[in-house]
Amino acid sequence: MYSIEINGLSVAYEHKRVLSNIYLKIEPGFIYGLIGPNGAGKSTLFKSILKEVEPNAGEIKILGSVAKDMLIKIAYVPQRDEVDWQFPATVYDIVSMGRFPHKSLLDRLNTTDRTIILEALDQLDIIKLKDRQIGELSGGQQQRVFLARALCQQSEILLMDEPFVGVDIKTENKIIDILKELVSKGKTVLVVHHDLDSVMMYFDRVILINQKLMAYGDTKTVFTKENISATYSSQSNLLQFLKTD
Repeated sequence: MYSIEINGLSVAYEHKRVLSNIYLKIEPGFIYGLIGPNGAGKSTLFKSILKEVEPNAGEIKILGSVAKDMLIKIAYVPQRDEVDWQFPATVYDIVSMGRFPHKSLLDRLNTTDRTIILEALDQLDIIKLKDRQIGELSGGQQQRVFLARALCQQSEILLMDEPFVGVDIKTENKIIDILKELVSKGKTVLVVHHDLDSVMMYFDRVILINQKLMAYGDTKTVFTKENISATYSSQSNLLQFLKTD
């Protein structure tokens, strides 16, 4: 069974096509890099998987089902600019939200929930920060908090939208180590990523998109200069990449 199966997905905003006829089959046990220029539809693809936008055509199956209740199987780490960092919440408050999908409206956190939360805080080396306000943290610490929240959800699939933006190299390496551990346990990880230089190091498989699917498969096979050039067209950051071999 595929973790995510996308069949003929097309999405438009105000009659402007953002994604066109996307077909993808995402298997468990791999870290996928979702790569493409600004405006390529990467975040829209995530929103479609999370059923936050209505497609114009096509369907998305999560673990073989199109049912909306399958969303509990997906944990999501948003882009930094999607988060209100001044919201009055502690690190513990944010991380504990990862348990909410498993609770009914009036349920309180139990001993099992609190154990899972503390383990996630410890895994990300932020247990000493648990009583700090989220807005007081550095960019790297904030990203660790949201990954800890995702781990608390204990989902089969993890979506991360540009998780390495604004973080220190120590945090970046920590995140990669955790992602590798997750896929070793059969989980699925899909990451929107913009740094072309690190793609070969970080991802088992890549998905190159620019409103349509440009290339998909094992990183060593698919992440070629030809496919990158076709995906990025005249993007200026591509020229710098092509100079390095």
